[in-house]
Amino acid sequence: MKGIIFGLLSGLLFGIGLTISSMVDPKVVLGFLDLFGAWDPTLAFVMVGGLLVYLPFYHFYVKPKQHTIFGEPCDLPNKKNVDAKLVVGASLFGIGWGLSGICPGPAITNISGGVPGILLFVLAMLIGMMLASRVEKII
Repeated sequence: MKGIIFGLLSGLLFGIGLTISSMVDPKVVLGFLDLFGAWDPTLAFVMVGGLLVYLPFYHFYVKPKQHTIFGEPCDLPNKKNVDAKLVVGASLFGIGWGLSGICPGPAITNISGGVPGILLFVLAMLIGMMLASRVEKII
């Protein structure tokens, strides 16, 4: 139960952080991706801030201990090579993010607004996740 409550609180904190930093606004994300136009570096500062909080905790606690603060085992990835599956998945993710300006985290945060475009994005994301798991079983 502690893990569920901690997960809920972490998700709420993440959503609040996304909202405060304006990362739920597709215009901010698209502005970051517009390198040769009106480039907006805000997203880079948010990413660096997140890494400054996460990396020390990961390297000094999670990686050496291989479990969460509640004693649950961590399923850390052990693949080191870049394969076609990774390249295709990352490319599809990047294309979707670049076209829409919406990332899965902010999309979930934006559901409460009831904006049809966001709801359609989340529906498409869920369908894509289901299709990906089925394709993965075939491959």
